[in-house]
Amino acid sequence: MQDDEQAIRNLVAEWQRASAAGDVATLTSLMDEDVIFLTPGNPPMRGRDAFVAAFRQVTGHYDLESTSEIREIQVTGDWAYFWSYLRVTVTPGAEGSPVRRAGHTLTVLRKQPGGRWGLFRDANLLAVES
Repeated sequence: MQDDEQAIRNLVAEWQRASAAGDVATLTSLMDEDVIFLTPGNPPMRGRDAFVAAFRQVTGHYDLESTSEIREIQVTGDWAYFWSYLRVTVTPGAEGSPVRRAGHTLTVLRKQPGGRWGLFRDANLLAVES
């Protein structure tokens, strides 16, 4: 279990690095093909292609920074979940004012062929910080 927990922590760190770098290829490799993202006020974002399309609208126009404080990880066989407190700062262009969002997330992971964990479902409750 400890190896799986560390692998999940590494996945979260890799996700944050890839997001900040605009590295779509790495982000894609960290997701299950059938991933679903749930966010407040939006319909479910279904599949890698939908995520990539939305992410590409942000990269190049905004700088992204994030921190994640994992509060719990549970692993059972080829399935795992974790919940965390996530902070994301989005800064438009070089001169724009940053927007900070924060809140809890609940992420379900599924082991991929080869044994690597992949994001399967992600629900986040991020709200704008004042």
